[in-house]
Amino acid sequence: MNKIVVRKALNPTVTLLTVEAPLIARKAEPGQFVIVRPDAEGERIPLTIADFDRGAGTVTIIFQIVGATTEKLNHLPEGGYLADMAGPLGRATHTEGLKKVAVVGGGVGCAIAYPVTKKLFEQGAEVHAVAGFRTKDLVILEEDFAAHSTLFKRMSDDGSWGEKGLVTDALKALIEAGNRYDEVITIGPLIMMKFVCALTKQYGIKTVASMNPIMIDGTGMCGGCRLTVGGETKFACVDGPEFDGHLIDFDEAMSRGRMYQDFERRAYDAACRLFRAAEGRAQ
Repeated sequence: MNKIVVRKALNPTVTLLTVEAPLIARKAEPGQFVIVRPDAEGERIPLTIADFDRGAGTVTIIFQIVGATTEKLNHLPEGGYLADMAGPLGRATHTEGLKKVAVVGGGVGCAIAYPVTKKLFEQGAEVHAVAGFRTKDLVILEEDFAAHSTLFKRMSDDGSWGEKGLVTDALKALIEAGNRYDEVITIGPLIMMKFVCALTKQYGIKTVASMNPIMIDGTGMCGGCRLTVGGETKFACVDGPEFDGHLIDFDEAMSRGRMYQDFERRAYDAACRLFRAAEGRAQ
C-alpha cells in the first residue's frame, strides 16, 4: 500500500496526490507513468508521473475525474492509502543535448508537460513553455511552469487567463519571431496535438507528441492504445508514450478514443451513486 501524503484539488475536476513510493521515485523520469489501483477491488489505470522527489521518496500524480476509478481516487483522503502503485513504466522523454525547446501543453496534459519542462530547464536548456486552458478556472501548475521556463506563454479560449487564443497561435508567433527550436514537445488533447504537429511540420521542426491520453490498461494487453505511426502499428504504453508527432495518424486515434466515452460516463455515474449512498448512510 502507498500512503497519500498530500492531496490537493487543483481545479473543480483535477486533483493532485503525492504518494509515498520510494522505489519508483528512485528510478522515475519525466514522460514515464505508473499504474495505480485505488482499492483492492479497483481497476488498474495508468497515470503519468507529474513530479517526483528522490530524497523524500515520493511520486506525484495528477488526474482528471472522468470515470469510476478517478472518482474513487478523488475520494481518497490525505493520510489514506492506495492499494498499490507500479512503475515507473514507459520510455522517458529524451532531453539530452537539447538546447532550445518549446513545450506545449493543453488542459490536464499540462501535468505531463510540467516535469519535461522542469528537467529541460534544470539541464540548462532555453525552454519556452506554452500552456492553454479553456478558461481561468481550469488553470493548473501556473507557478510551477513560471519557475521552470525561460519564457511562459499563457493562453485561454475565452481570454480570462493570459492571451485569448489557442496554443498554436502562441507557438506560431514564437516561431515567426525568429525562435529556432531543436524540438517541440506537445502534450494535451489529441485534437490540440494534431494541429501543433501540423503547424511545426510546415516549418520543419522536429516534434514529439505524448499519446498518454489514449492509454487504458498500461500494459499493451487491452489493445486500446494501439495507433498508427508512420504506417506501423504501435502501442502507446509499451512503445511510447511519446512518438514522432509528424508520423502519428491522429484521426484514427481520435476515432478509437470516442468508442469509450459512453462506457466511461456510465461507470462514472454508477460510482457517484455509490458514493452518495454511502455518504447518506454515514449521516
